[in-house]
Amino acid sequence: MINKQVDNEEATITKKVNGQEFIPKEISPGNFSEYDIKLNMGNDGKFQLESTVVVKNLSTDDWGQLTFYFIPNMFTKSVSPELEYPSTVDFHNISIDEKKAGYTLEEDTLNVQLTEKLKPNQEIKVYFSYELTLPEEGLRFTKSNFDNYHLAQFYPMLATYRNHQWNKEKYLFRGETYHNTYSNFKLTYDIPKEYTLVSSFDQEVYPCPNKGLLEVENVKEIFLTIIKDPILVEKNGGTSIRVFGFEKHKEELYREIADEATTAFNYFEEIIGPYPFKQLDIIIDGLGMEYPGIVTAHTIYNSDPVNSEALKSMVVHEIAHQWFYGMINNDPFYNAWLDEGFAVFATDLFSFKKLNLSKPYTKYGIDPDMVLPVNLPLDQYESKMSSYIYGKAPTMLCELFNKNEGLKEIEQFLKSYYQFYKYKEIDSTEFMRFANYYFDLKDDSIFEGWLEIEKTQNE
Repeated sequence: MINKQVDNEEATITKKVNGQEFIPKEISPGNFSEYDIKLNMGNDGKFQLESTVVVKNLSTDDWGQLTFYFIPNMFTKSVSPELEYPSTVDFHNISIDEKKAGYTLEEDTLNVQLTEKLKPNQEIKVYFSYELTLPEEGLRFTKSNFDNYHLAQFYPMLATYRNHQWNKEKYLFRGETYHNTYSNFKLTYDIPKEYTLVSSFDQEVYPCPNKGLLEVENVKEIFLTIIKDPILVEKNGGTSIRVFGFEKHKEELYREIADEATTAFNYFEEIIGPYPFKQLDIIIDGLGMEYPGIVTAHTIYNSDPVNSEALKSMVVHEIAHQWFYGMINNDPFYNAWLDEGFAVFATDLFSFKKLNLSKPYTKYGIDPDMVLPVNLPLDQYESKMSSYIYGKAPTMLCELFNKNEGLKEIEQFLKSYYQFYKYKEIDSTEFMRFANYYFDLKDDSIFEGWLEIEKTQNE
């Protein structure tokens, strides 16, 4: 039986903001799941995998199928023929409660048919057996230029369910178009002896045994990187911060990154709230990206490596995501600004603090032609998506605070925001509702022009 992890204090105590009672409205994911993954890596770089997922229906509907993301398929020859070294994917078996199941796989959409309806509050066990190889020049799921294996979204990932349907959008190669809720994970792994595993699990040591069992609860996803001969810089405090680099002549830079990461991490814990793991891993390789308990940083969408100062800022940004994505959830297809905009905003706050500024400013200007709101679905932005999500969104957050709020007041807002919404999913409508309570606003006029007010997912 699945028992969802719940923060009892948050569930039972109605907090007060400006003397008013306020109860956060969590967006239901429609399901809860537990994953048990067995991974075996051969010396040839081929992975044999078994994944068992126990799924509980938390919706009010009967289900005739389950919908999963299976992103490795996006980098196969049939889907991405432009790749010189694509991935390979081969499913051996998909079964439900030990009975073979029918399925379809189109791009990254894996639909598994149910022979009997899954009713509300019932659970089911789905088993996948498959093998794969990683592409070169893939996106997040890739073999890197340093011959590291980045296993991002490498397993069938259950989509959320809302508004009486599976919430699964078309895969885009810009932004994050997959969305998951909090789940529990168990990983049994067996890798070649010359490699070490660094991952979302916080029980690893370095170098790690080549065989082991790891477990983590209440995370949106897991990320694994399998690496050889890294340079490790570790900062031990309440949380161990580990930086893994791969260029011997840059060891001093890795030490600087570890120092900056530690300072930023401590600041975010102070102004937002506690980090849930015993360690935070930073992999200086691949695309700048956040995952629970681990981040990568080196390039922007497979560009050349960024310079050292930009790299430090990228690391701080990805660390900020441990709170805005990792602990406060949002759908990145519909509300990307709630994690990316807040991560940029928090990174800027850290910079302001280092400069001893009493009141923040924004380094982002807004192009007069940027008339769209920041909370549209990603496919509606075309070429200017980043300018809206990473530029206009944090700028407008600054505008929200700049009228009468200094830095300490902004930090207090973030702390309250975290206390209300940790391990919950939020959308733009709920953010506005909270901001209205917090600032005692009379209407939504302060959001007009930069947030789409009428369109919401939280119906």
